[in-house]
Amino acid sequence: MKIVVIISANAEWRVVKELYPNLEIQHSPYGEFANLKLDVWPLTVFLGGWGKISAAATAQYVIDHFNPDLLINLGTCGGFDGRIETGTVILVEQTLVYDIVEQMGDGAEAIQHYASSLDLSWLPNNLPHPISRGLLVSADRDIVVEDIPMLIEKYNAVAADWESGAIAWVANKNKTRLLILRAVSDLVGGDGGEAYGNLELFHDRTKVVMRKLFHQLPDWLSKVNL
Repeated sequence: MKIVVIISANAEWRVVKELYPNLEIQHSPYGEFANLKLDVWPLTVFLGGWGKISAAATAQYVIDHFNPDLLINLGTCGGFDGRIETGTVILVEQTLVYDIVEQMGDGAEAIQHYASSLDLSWLPNNLPHPISRGLLVSADRDIVVEDIPMLIEKYNAVAADWESGAIAWVANKNKTRLLILRAVSDLVGGDGGEAYGNLELFHDRTKVVMRKLFHQLPDWLSKVNL
């Protein structure tokens, strides 16, 4: 089984290289990648880059060049204060790109065009670790406090990131199985974001999140039924 793990943010990729310092780094037009043996599982880990443009381009590149049986995206996300707790791992079932502004036609139709549902029927009902299942919304920006009420009211959202929506859309177009696991690194609420203006906190939380996700990944792979 060919498995490729896409890592989006540079901060997340730095943690991967710290966790596995003996990686033999290779280079693509889009970013670094390397082969990794995680327990009994041979993987390719690939720096996908931050934002929708890099996420979409690298997802297609990985599918074209590696032909994975399973594509995985591991990373961080920002949670809405009072809706989810720091450290919670989200098993993404649906994605939605919300920073689309359509003023000539139907804005809801435009957003729905890039919404994706992930087929996770190949995962068992008995999952290996506690998770929160559901929607993750994406935009090419950190969470804006003023957007949170709208995102809750319209989509019942609890967290957001930059890349999941693009990766899911590309994977669905290619009929590639996709597993997205994002853990909440920081919270944003009425008083702002706890990591806003505190990049060190984000980096510290990112280390915790990525170590947790890679520690748990073999247990997830043992449950895969492709």
